[in-house]
Amino acid sequence: MSADPGSIRADGHQAQALPNLAVQDASADPPIITAAARTGTDIELQIHTSIAPFDVAATQWFPAAAGYAVTILVHTVDAQTGAPRYLPPAEPAEWARAIFSTVDSAHGYFLGAVDPGTGVHRRGQLAYRLYLDTDRRAIPVPRQVVTCPHYQLSAIDGRAEITIPTTA
Repeated sequence: MSADPGSIRADGHQAQALPNLAVQDASADPPIITAAARTGTDIELQIHTSIAPFDVAATQWFPAAAGYAVTILVHTVDAQTGAPRYLPPAEPAEWARAIFSTVDSAHGYFLGAVDPGTGVHRRGQLAYRLYLDTDRRAIPVPRQVVTCPHYQLSAIDGRAEITIPTTA
């Protein structure tokens, strides 16, 4: 992990603290981080983090599970107009990894350009998810909550990582 989980420089001057998933209340207002993309011209990243509890019953092949689903939505928009813009997923994935690292840097899933609840395509949005048990430890995705494909972030690390500048 190249990013410091304490803070990330969202622009050249201000540091914004990352949400701490180990202690954040599920009912708290979702934090939003806005940052200029370093890998695209006039593109802004709007990073929304939300935590929702889940409690799913056992099925024939999968045990019951309870905990929290952490969802990170990264909207890539034109800095001037706010219209959706394309940005390769490497930089948004690094932000998701940095946020996930406040509890566990080895887990996390890339869901793609979809609405995580429905699996419907969303232009200009990339979704990431991490599942935590009731003690706030990372767990594998409970199959009963899957509404769209989940790709492990560690499995898509073949490309070069983008290093997010951190504050000292």
